[in-house]
Amino acid sequence: MSTLRKRITLSALSFSICAGISGAVFAQSLGSPISESQLRGFDLIAPPDGSGYPEGGGTALQGKIIFESRCSACHGMGGEGTSAATRLVGGDMQSEERPIRTVGSYWPHASTLFDYVQRAMPADAPKSLSSSEVYQVIAYILNMNGIIEASLVLNRDSLLQVEMPNKDGFIDRSQAL
Repeated sequence: MSTLRKRITLSALSFSICAGISGAVFAQSLGSPISESQLRGFDLIAPPDGSGYPEGGGTALQGKIIFESRCSACHGMGGEGTSAATRLVGGDMQSEERPIRTVGSYWPHASTLFDYVQRAMPADAPKSLSSSEVYQVIAYILNMNGIIEASLVLNRDSLLQVEMPNKDGFIDRSQAL
């Protein structure tokens, strides 16, 4: 065996051993078990059937104030976004070039928007909005997309009545079987 080949083999063997040791150490240091009280903060699911919606409510007019102060840095003042990923308004799923997926053109349920905002927004402070603030921001986003009137009080009951433009754009595989 040539000297070069011996060095390569030795290097590969050394790397494998080091990777195995560091991987074992790393795997042992990942997190700690979560308690029931800590888990409750993550249990915020709001499915399309309305179960899990919290109390609270508000209008698009109220939501505009919150949106401008807490959301516009990423989503723009009018929901136009600062990138394609942050655009909320407009969009066209029938575009010949490339579909533009926004709340108004793509999302099938208003509850999806509620659930996402409740859990993940604003991006720099997830879960920092009260339930009423989430309803208000959602009302504003839906209003910017022409889906609801600015004066509609959005709450757990009225959210179920919201008809999204793309409500029939998805196939529910559980019902298709």
